Amino acid sequence: MTAADDSHRRHEIDLTIHLTETPGATEYVFRLAASDGALAEECTLPDSTAALAAVQQHGEDIFFPKPGPPKMCTQQYGGPQVAVVTGWFLGREVHSTFSRTDGCEIARWRAMAPLLGGVAGSTGAI
Repeated sequence: MTAADDSHRRHEIDLTIHLTETPGATEYVFRLAASDGALAEECTLPDSTAALAAVQQHGEDIFFPKPGPPKMCTQQYGGPQVAVVTGWFLGREVHSTFSRTDGCEIARWRAMAPLLGGVAGSTGAI
């Protein structure tokens, strides 16, 4: 068993966020960990409380979307930011990419903005 395997068993929510604001820019890495609604000491996000609230509210739908009809998304560009979220959410493995390439992706980004680090550009403001 690896340390990563141990980690998801210790925390109900254990997510690592890799954020780049522009291609080739410095990568920011953050962590959100929580059990029983309480943040763990390992959290490194600027506002871990808001990030946990966003994950609790939207995580299931955003990390594990249900199949459905294709979505109509506005063709607007919100910026070059990309965030990759990996780890564990309530016993399920997460690997989710966030961008701001169209209206649907911008909405996902805004819903999870506190999880994406709160650095310049992460709020989804256009």
